[in-house]
Amino acid sequence: MKNFIRRLFISCIITSSTLLAYCLYEPHTLEITHYTLNIPELSGIKIIFAADFHIAPNETKRLKKIISTINQEHPDIIILGGDYVNGHKQSSSMPINAIAKNFATFEAPFGIYAVLGNHDNWYGKNDIITALQKHNIRVLDNQNHQLKINNTPLTIIGISDLTTDKPDFIKAFQNASAPAILITHSPDTFPESPKTALTLAAHTHGGQIRLPFIGAPIINSAYGQRYNNGLISENDKTMIVTKGLGTSLFPIRFNCRPEIVVITFQ
Repeated sequence: MKNFIRRLFISCIITSSTLLAYCLYEPHTLEITHYTLNIPELSGIKIIFAADFHIAPNETKRLKKIISTINQEHPDIIILGGDYVNGHKQSSSMPINAIAKNFATFEAPFGIYAVLGNHDNWYGKNDIITALQKHNIRVLDNQNHQLKINNTPLTIIGISDLTTDKPDFIKAFQNASAPAILITHSPDTFPESPKTALTLAAHTHGGQIRLPFIGAPIINSAYGQRYNNGLISENDKTMIVTKGLGTSLFPIRFNCRPEIVVITFQ
């Protein structure tokens, strides 16, 4: 009996150690999720959506891997969903100027568009906007931008973060024309948002830890599993919520790999 208990104890230690090691390893992997959406007005356009980078100091290698993977998809435009910096204070993050300098190597012929997340506002809203725009990344803070991709008109609309700022749909949608894509850091704005061709959201990290048969025990959304991640259709509106690229609170993921979203319209 004593030998059985000892073997059981050793097995539990080995299993726990292996599981922890994998949870620490998974944040350094990458998953590409492809969506093909039937929106004829945007047919032929390819978009990359990436968010929740949470780049800590000394993570240049991880950042360059993300950027290289995105560029290999050859998108028409790149949309960034916020939380580029890490933690609640500047010392826990790679400096935003260094992050933005790396972002300058993104390759998208029709531009890069971004909103800010809660961590960005904690770091310093003006610092983030200045650094990104210095490297030709257009930050949409309750604003919109109209462009043409191969003669196809498209409006990109970005709103401020829900938890640390004040989203203003009236201001953001001023003079906007359809078809439009809405960028919001938090998916919790979705019920109140005007209808667009597509809404892109982040913030939840997919829960970071997803248990078999249970899913994510903790989701950073007031709506719980409703807006966890993936393609969501509700009230004749469509939203994609990414699992994001980084981690928050704890540097672990399980069954919830860092994600780059590729969207092709047909």
